[in-house]
Amino acid sequence: MIQEYEEKILDLIDTMVETASDDELFASGYLRGHISLAAADCEQEGMDAVSELQIRVAQSLKDNASELSPADQGLVSNLWLRLKEQVD
Repeated sequence: MIQEYEEKILDLIDTMVETASDDELFASGYLRGHISLAAADCEQEGMDAVSELQIRVAQSLKDNASELSPADQGLVSNLWLRLKEQVD
């Protein structure tokens, strides 16, 4: 289930590349790494619940918030919420 969810999210990111603003491209690239890493960790641990993936992505973004300016954190968080809404 996680693999399918990850694919849907990444497909949405790929689709938006053609029309995305520079900020959206930045946020999607940054977010892609966190999603893929969280999915790989879940897979390695034998977890298949989408909710677990969502928790891990949110935690990863929180843990690495110091990498981004507050404005960039907002861009990434907003994109993550929009993507989840579109897939859920």
